[in-house]
Amino acid sequence: MLSEDPRVQGLIQWFEHLQPESLSLLETFYTPEARFKDPFNQVQGYDGIRAVFEHMFRALREPRFVVHEAVVQGDSAFLVWDFLFHFQGAGGSTEQCVRGATHFKFAPDGRVVLHRDYWDAAEELYEKLPVVGSLMRWLKRRAST
Repeated sequence: MLSEDPRVQGLIQWFEHLQPESLSLLETFYTPEARFKDPFNQVQGYDGIRAVFEHMFRALREPRFVVHEAVVQGDSAFLVWDFLFHFQGAGGSTEQCVRGATHFKFAPDGRVVLHRDYWDAAEELYEKLPVVGSLMRWLKRRAST
């Protein structure tokens, strides 16, 4: 068990089984004014958050989250996860993994009012792309010497 906190247990269960049809439960877990931010998006409210997840399902094959750790303190939770997926098209035969973490802030009713994802887009995504990846790895080597 990752956490005894029912707010976090529900979120983990929802994220690890997230499918396009389960987006109908968004209001169960998020407040109407909830904010979401990751390296590519900054949105607020149900429509904005739903659009981020809908885009994920359109752009990637078999996206799924695996949560490894959960830390809860007061109205905050921090989850450490792997995001597994396949790229669409010819380059999608190999499963990709992005490692990251999410900070949640809970409203008094137990729903999420802030969802902030932290992950390194350069290392976890761009370096895995065929053409861009070579450039990113070269830049990383140059910056470290």
